[in-house]
Order: sequence, then structure tokens, then C-alpha cells
Amino acid sequence: MNKYLLSAAAYAIVVTANAQQGTSLTAKDYEHAETFLSYNTAKYIDNPGVSPNWLADDKFWYVSRNQSGVQTYLVDPSKKTRAITTEYKNVSPPPARRRNSEEVVSPDGKKSILIKDYNLYVKDIATGKLTQLTTDGVKDYGYATDNAGWKHSDGAILRWSPDSKKIATFQQDQRNTKDMYLVSTNVGSPKLSAWKYPLPGDKQIPTIRRVVIDVENPKVISLNIPPDPHRATLSDDISSSGTFDDIDWKADGSEVAFVSTSRDHKIEKFRIANAATGAVREVFEETVKTQFESGQGAINWRYLPATKEILWYSERDNWGHLYLYDATTGKVKNQITKGNWVVTRLLKVDEKTRTLYFIANGQDKKNPYFGHFYKIGFDGKKLTDLTPEEGNHIVTISLSGKNFIDTYSQPDVPSVSNFRSMDGKLIMELEKTDISRLVATGWKAPTPVSVKASDGKTDIYGLVFTPTKMDASKKYPVIDYIYPGPQGGSVGSWSFATSRGDNQCLAELGFIVVVMEGTSNPNRSKSFHDMSYGNMAENTLPDQITAIKQLSAKYPMDTTKVGIWGHSGGGFATATAMFRYPDFFKVGISESGNHENRNYEDDWGERYNGLVENADYEAQANQNYAKNLKGKLMLVHGMMDDNVPPYNTLLVVEALEKANKSFDLVIFPNSAHGYGAYSPYMMRRRWDYFVQNLLGVQPPYDYQMKPPTQR
Repeated sequence: MNKYLLSAAAYAIVVTANAQQGTSLTAKDYEHAETFLSYNTAKYIDNPGVSPNWLADDKFWYVSRNQSGVQTYLVDPSKKTRAITTEYKNVSPPPARRRNSEEVVSPDGKKSILIKDYNLYVKDIATGKLTQLTTDGVKDYGYATDNAGWKHSDGAILRWSPDSKKIATFQQDQRNTKDMYLVSTNVGSPKLSAWKYPLPGDKQIPTIRRVVIDVENPKVISLNIPPDPHRATLSDDISSSGTFDDIDWKADGSEVAFVSTSRDHKIEKFRIANAATGAVREVFEETVKTQFESGQGAINWRYLPATKEILWYSERDNWGHLYLYDATTGKVKNQITKGNWVVTRLLKVDEKTRTLYFIANGQDKKNPYFGHFYKIGFDGKKLTDLTPEEGNHIVTISLSGKNFIDTYSQPDVPSVSNFRSMDGKLIMELEKTDISRLVATGWKAPTPVSVKASDGKTDIYGLVFTPTKMDASKKYPVIDYIYPGPQGGSVGSWSFATSRGDNQCLAELGFIVVVMEGTSNPNRSKSFHDMSYGNMAENTLPDQITAIKQLSAKYPMDTTKVGIWGHSGGGFATATAMFRYPDFFKVGISESGNHENRNYEDDWGERYNGLVENADYEAQANQNYAKNLKGKLMLVHGMMDDNVPPYNTLLVVEALEKANKSFDLVIFPNSAHGYGAYSPYMMRRRWDYFVQNLLGVQPPYDYQMKPPTQR
């Protein structure tokens, strides 16, 4: 007994000494770090921006918040006035176009379309009367069904004609498509969830039989072409925007233009259908070597039937630009935009003045990811930057199309919101975000950085997060947050934000956090985006490594202690980093990773990697390299993940066990791709893992995160 007491006393002395030497973090340290999360930083922001509620004559009202309270402003462009008003203080936002997730409302607001027993019905919104439109829809061959494998719902996917008389939709054939299965965890018998989920290399994938449906006089008109693969020009879904993509109606509903995309995204066919007969005319076709995209975040082609022209987006000269086609001959009339920059979103087409308005990246001298708002003539002349201020510009065009609101900022420079006419002239300044109260709390912005990619030539850009109180005498372990895309990147928005996930929180705990956009991420040139085409396992990792090495010359980084983490594609990249670069990355947290792309939905891999017969998927699968693990790895997955099925991670688990490797595993039995209510728990586990294994100190035991829902 005395011996035990002596040992316990000695242990207490050791713990105290260790704490004094900084070998443990306390709950107060975590509380301090938590103050940098968005739910704690947002309250210190004054005049955060403008979300307009448009009225007649381009008047609008918006709500602004600061430490004095909430103010509602009414803006009148004709009088150039901005005045506090009480008229709209308690006004609710206008109803969404979709009445609910399962119905699509017509442009005139009088009708809606819904799915019932695999067939389509039109509802008279005033009376609630249902009229059946199709009769031959059956299970796995239903009309307007929403299923991209990774995303599925009961909503109807279609596009109304502008006159609210017809819809363009499809009958989706999944009868020969394989099923995916998930099983719930609960007391009693588990529930089996099954749905159609094609995989790369499958002989049979979902196809769509395109149809036009006359809604007023119910009739189904089949387009006289073979079924198309379930593909779109922009994404791995034909309803990325919540409606039927790659469809553009003639105003009177007599014609519908559409684009058919090949399974591997290499062939795009522009077609125009007669909505009354179903006859389809092939206008032109574009073929690429890697994968085609119609924009960066938005589909940028338009059909202009009044002048028998087509606006088309292509990266044929290595940059995403707009072209004018003759819709009769299918020939290019002229290239509209040109240069070493990229059109990202076409926002407005003024057919009367033959002017285009669009967002483009690459002409801001400070950062190629900063988007500006431009106009240009159909003839490619008079290119004008309507938002010349340095920074990333977010634009909202008024209902009349005569004016716009421009909010611009940088990752380390808060936003300014201006109201301008469509020629770029300033009507008035609306808001200037004030972060002085936030800065007074000790907050600081991340530092934008630029270094060379692994090729030693290409400039790549990112953000560095450092502790607010740096110790000049020490070096800090590094955490690399990664999302390799290829459809997105690690940084995400380049606009100002008070919090970017928990990056600054981790910095406060004693790390330097690096977030880099690597080669093969979008919003740059075609060649930049295609650098890892055919080998997604590259995952921007060579760029991440060389970036950290370069940054260590400027920042007090301990490059012998580098950690990495990411979610989804970032989870894939994290495990790859730990297995393929085990001498550089020492600690990794891989969340919900698509480690084996033959186990992830067909269109993802086939779009960015190529068809299975043309790309070496086996060489890219993480489980094949698990035996190389040297450091500390935590694998995480939700067992009801219908985006990236959990078997992706379980393959890696099995490989690690076969290789006799130690690792950590966190499972969320009933969570999907995100962890929902368990997200704060996962964040705390992430902090703990890096603190213990990379920083080398003990975290506080079971710290309780305090998001608003738990207070």
C-alpha cells in the first residue's frame, strides 16, 4: 500500500513537471483553438455582405448586421439612395422554384411535375389535381429518376420549356445496372439499403432515353436517337444544378437543344430536336484526348435560335473560352474570348446588343484564381473588366439585367460590396466588411503564398496558417490539408472567410497548416488540369511535398514532422501519401476516402482517369501499397456512406491487417459521407491525433466541442 502511494505521488510529480515543460495540452488550450471556428468568429464581423431581395425597377432590400444590431436597407438605383427601412424587416424570403425536393414547378408557377410509381404526373397547383403524363415507367426504367449512383433522390429531373407547355426529360434504364448495398446498425434486424450504383468497367451502365412531353395535351415524344450514357458536359451527374443539365429550349417550345456526352467524356455532340416530332439534327461534334468540360462550375453553352447561332465553350486552345457557331452549318463563326486566361461562368447573354457577361480567372496580376466580371461583344471585341479592383469578385445580376452587385475580397482582405450598372459604372458603395472587433480578439488571417510545383516551373498557390503567437525559438510540425480534386481543390473559395474549417484551430494547437492548390486542380489552363489525367493516384502529392519544402525556408517548419489529412478525395490522397511517401508524411487522417476507384461510382474514374481498359486502376489502388506504412494512420468512414461506399476503406483495413500494420480506425455506424451530428466528435479526434502523434504531447481527455446546437 505504501509502495503504491509512493508510486502514485512520484507519478503526479512527473505529470506536473511534464505539463510545465509543455508535454500536454489542456482543455483551455482546446477552448482557445475552438474560438477560431466559424460559429465563434462570425459574431465579430460587422457588415458581412449583401444578399439582395429584388423588387421592381431594380430596387432591392437587404439586411446588414453589426455590433449595434440589425438594419434593413432599401436601395433605389434611380435615386441612387440607400436608406434604413422598417418595411421589410419581417419579410420572409420568396418561395423557392421547387416547392419541395420532389416537385418541379413550371416557369408560370401554375403547374408542377412529380414522380409517382416510376411515372410522371402534372399537378395543377391551384386545385391540386393530378394528371398522369406517362404510363410505361417501371422499376429501374422510370421517368425523370434522379440517380447518379453517388446521389439519388425522389426528385424529378427535367427542364420546363419557357412557355410552361412542355418538358424535356428522359426514361432512365438501370435494369442491367449493378446494385450497391448498405446495412444499418440498430437494435433488432438491420435494414438493407439497395440502389443502382454502376462501377468503372461495368459493361452495363445507366442510359437515358430522351423524351419531350407535351404537358397541356399529354403526349410523350421520343427523340429519334439511341439512348445516351448517363453523362453531362460539366459533372458526373445530369442534374448537378437540381434540374436537367445540357438542355436549352427555344422560347416558343418548338425546339430543344441538347448535348450528348460519351461515356468517357471525350466526345460531345450538339443536337437540336423538333419538340413536336422528335426528329434530331446533328449540328456539330467536339472530340478531346482527355476529358471535356463546358465550364468551371457552370455549363456555359447557349442556343440562340433567333439568330440561328450557338455559344459554345471549349478548351481547344488550352484555355477555357467561348466560341460562336452557326447553328445551321455547325461551323465556327469566330472565337469570342481568347488569351492565357479562363472563362469560368457565363452569367448573361444580351442578344439585342450581342454582348456577353461572364466571370473569368487569370487576369488579376496577384492571383490567377481571382475571378473578375467582364463583358465582350459576340465578335470578340471590346473586352472590358467591369470589376477592376484586385481580388475575387462575386457578382449578382439584377432582375432587369441592367445592374449588378459586386462583392470582392481576398483571403486576407475583407469584402467590399458595390452596386454598379452593367457598363461597370459605380452607382453606390453598399457595405464594407469591418473585422476590427474580430482582430481585437487575437484573430489573424491566413497568409496567401505562391511556390513552384514539382516540375520546378509552374506557379502554384495556397494559404499558410500559423499560430497567432509564434515562438521565434522553435520550429513547428506541419499539417497539410488536402483535397486533390480533380473537380475542385484544397483552398475552395478565394474570397475572404473568417474561418476555413479548423485550419487555424490546428495552428493554435502548435502547428503550421498548409493548404495548396496543386497541378491537376481546375480553374487554370487545360494542360494544368490534365497533368494527372490517367493517374489520379498522383493526388497533387509531389506538389504538396515540394511546396512544404520551399515554404520551410520562410516559415519555422519542422519538416521531419509532417502530417496530412483530408476527406473523400482528400481521404484517398492522405492514405496515398502515407503509403507512397512514408518517409515524408509521418501522421495521416484519412476520412471517407475513395481508395479504390473501381469501387467508386463509374463516372468519377471514367471521367478523370479514362475507361478501365485504357487506364491502370490497379496501380492506383491504395490497398496495394498499405504494406509500406511506417507512420501513424487513422482511417475514418461512415458505414451508411452512399457516396463513397465504406468498402473503399475496408479494403485498406484488410490490407493493413494482412501486412501486420498497426493503425487506428474510427467508424460511424449510421453516418453517410459527412458525419452529421458526429462532426464535432470527429474534429476533436482529429485534433487529438495530431497533438499526440505529431506534436508529441498529450491532449485533454475527451474534450467536448461546443457548437451552437450543443450549447
